[in-house]
Amino acid sequence: MTAQPMTPPPHEIRARHTESTVTVYQAYPPAIGLPAAREGRFPAAWKRDRMTWIKPSFLWMMYRCGWATKEGQETVLAVEITREGFTWALENAELSHYVRDVHPDQATWQRNLRRAPTRVQWDPERDLHLNPLPYRSLQLGLAGEAARRYADEWTVSIRDVTPLAQEIHTLVRAGESEAASALLPRETPWPATGRVPRPSAPEAHGS
Repeated sequence: MTAQPMTPPPHEIRARHTESTVTVYQAYPPAIGLPAAREGRFPAAWKRDRMTWIKPSFLWMMYRCGWATKEGQETVLAVEITREGFTWALENAELSHYVRDVHPDQATWQRNLRRAPTRVQWDPERDLHLNPLPYRSLQLGLAGEAARRYADEWTVSIRDVTPLAQEIHTLVRAGESEAASALLPRETPWPATGRVPRPSAPEAHGS
């Protein structure tokens, strides 16, 4: 009897990571994405005073940017950041939404959210066809101190992976799912330690 693949836990961080770095994804217009990849750092046009969302899941990024076809998201970046920075962001995060079983009350959550430099959101992971899966993927919102540290301290390298996204998308549309899957970045569970905000129920908020 063939063993069935195990479904990941409902709220698990999966990422491409090494002993020293974690890769996250973002999509930008070419005016920001191309110089960022070329210089290995975000250009002056990148606003450090605005919240920015990073995504460890390549396929969730593809869902968000429509395989790099949505306006303003035509350039997909793989941003390699330090493990220390990613861990700091997680440990200083608050959930982006109120959860009754997690927070004492809504007012406490709102106070914590205002103070937190980062926020966690769990959204349904996606398959090759961008259909939702029965488990969640992490999005991490960085604001204030976290956004500045992300751009100026944590970033190790920035690569333009738009050609990879386009190649995988072409294979998916051609019905060559096995070949498309073989090109996906390998993402494995993040060995989380310390505090990582998670809803207590798998059906909690997502989009």
